[in-house]
Amino acid sequence: MTEIKDTESELQLFRLRLSAAVVLVIFCFSILLFRFIWLQALQNNEYEALAESNRISIVPAVPSRGLIFDRNGKVLASNFSAYTLEIFPSKIKNEINIIIEELSKILKISEEDKKRFFRLQKESKLLSSLPIRTRLTDEEVAKFIVNRYKFPGVDIKARLFRQYPQGEIGSHMIGYIGRINKKEARRIDLSSEAANYRGTDYIGKEGIEKSYEKELHGETGYDEIEISAGGRAVRLLSKTPPSPGKNLTLTVDIELQKIIEQAFGERRGALVAIEPSSGEILAYVSKPTFNLNLFAEGINTKNWNELNTSIDRPLLNRPLIGSYPPGSTFKPFMALAALELDKRTKDFSIEDPGYFWFGDKKFRDDKEDGHGEVDMYKSIVLSCNTYYYMLGNDINIDLIHDFMKPFGFGQLTGIDLENEIRGILPSTKWKKNYYKRPERKKWYPGETISVAIGQGYNSFTPLQLAHAISNLSNNGIVMKPHLVKSIENSNGERTIYSVEDKSYTIPLKKENVDFIKSAMIDVNKKGTASNAFKNAPYVSGGKTGTAQAASLSEEIEYEAEKIAERLRDHSLYIGFAPAENPKIALAVIVENSGYGAAAAAPIARIAMDYHLIGKKPKIKEKKIFNDVQNSIQLNGNTISSPIISPLPNETISEQDEDF
Repeated sequence: MTEIKDTESELQLFRLRLSAAVVLVIFCFSILLFRFIWLQALQNNEYEALAESNRISIVPAVPSRGLIFDRNGKVLASNFSAYTLEIFPSKIKNEINIIIEELSKILKISEEDKKRFFRLQKESKLLSSLPIRTRLTDEEVAKFIVNRYKFPGVDIKARLFRQYPQGEIGSHMIGYIGRINKKEARRIDLSSEAANYRGTDYIGKEGIEKSYEKELHGETGYDEIEISAGGRAVRLLSKTPPSPGKNLTLTVDIELQKIIEQAFGERRGALVAIEPSSGEILAYVSKPTFNLNLFAEGINTKNWNELNTSIDRPLLNRPLIGSYPPGSTFKPFMALAALELDKRTKDFSIEDPGYFWFGDKKFRDDKEDGHGEVDMYKSIVLSCNTYYYMLGNDINIDLIHDFMKPFGFGQLTGIDLENEIRGILPSTKWKKNYYKRPERKKWYPGETISVAIGQGYNSFTPLQLAHAISNLSNNGIVMKPHLVKSIENSNGERTIYSVEDKSYTIPLKKENVDFIKSAMIDVNKKGTASNAFKNAPYVSGGKTGTAQAASLSEEIEYEAEKIAERLRDHSLYIGFAPAENPKIALAVIVENSGYGAAAAAPIARIAMDYHLIGKKPKIKEKKIFNDVQNSIQLNGNTISSPIISPLPNETISEQDEDF
């Protein structure tokens, strides 16, 4: 039987399906049209920029670092260009070790080169490339160019390297640069300088290089380069050249610096020389020194360990962070305090039997049978301890603190170097805050007696001592000490950076200052420093000093030749010249070298002779005692740090020279 089809029903179903298909097609095309309009019209700028960025690469152009000169134009830090072999870790498909081994067949790559590379890879920020070899010769460059096709991700770069022509001279002052580590990279990325450090691998780490990093770095430039889909450079579209870093001229005379460092020989210590009228630092010596060029490309492990573990601590910036008791160099300031505070007159005298009793404690003078009758003038010229024991007993410690503070003792000088320490100018408030145990917080009168001769809790940096004597020789006018004299940009425009105005004036009576100066002049003429300044063609003033470096057992009598070298007293000297119009004021400390007249004063004479009359000395370097006696423990006697002085108790018999 034949089935009758419902044509009308099928036609209606077909039309329904066709309508649904049409609606679906229109809907899909609507989505495509909307997406097309969205991408081409509304999002055009964004995608055009993305496309352009794929076509154009922005390559930072690192600026050349500014140069550093001394006050006479001698170069202290410069740059030179050299080729380096660089590996781009992000472009290496194989193991980097394999690539390095293959490179070793073409170029000489030492184990030290490999260690440095992997250390930099671990420590540095995410750099585009890292050097596996530096300072390639032209022949080595040619060898690699021929084989470049074998090493995708390895290339030759021309880089600027830092160079320090003076080597070890002035190392702590000049400082050095080093690769940017992760901590420094994070700090830069969070700062406003992030864009300016793109492509930069090195940054100032110490000294002037660090303090003036912003000025020395310069402004990074940029090259716009069109690249192909394969990432190859096609053409240079635009170029924004970098601006070189600014050049610095320091206040230091590097020849004076060199002569002083030679005068120290192998002895440890520090010297800071200042021009009192301006605050310009003429010499900034810390001994021993180290060769700055060791750090120029990243110091190797061997050299770093030698410097970092040396008992002589060559990396320590002694003028800035070395803290020492001032010894007898404190006495002229104590005498001036006595006059200004009306605690003594110039003519007041005492009878010195060679000791001073305070309760049941005996404080000894350096001269066993005493100096006889001693007035203030004689107390400075002959450095009489007993006079100052008695003076300390008559002055409140807080009065001493308040008088000494304006001179810069125990204060930050504000020098243009980072990490300066404050030192210790003791007071009742300081001791209360310093100690935790209640019984240690109280100030005892016997402690003031120790402070009065420059011992006890007193602990100052060589920079502070130089600043203080500069202020005294300048009649109380305080000039901020500084190392940078001027800054010059790439256009040759010079910015004077000298401190042109005084910081403040210490209110002192002229007759009192003149009296102290006259006594210090006679220290050099007929007192404790007379041998060092014999036949000097100029008039100078000064004060020698000796300061304890360690606390010995009470049963041991101090005899330098019987004591380990690092247990011996420090030798100090402060001075100024010429006396009538000082052009130089300085402080010297020679660690563990005994009397100030024997070690520190002769070095001061050499410095003054060269600065004032251009006289160069004939220096014979002498190796001092560096034998087994330098151990940290010796017969039960604990050696304090040769830098940070011990905090003595009031039972110590003070020993201060001065002949």
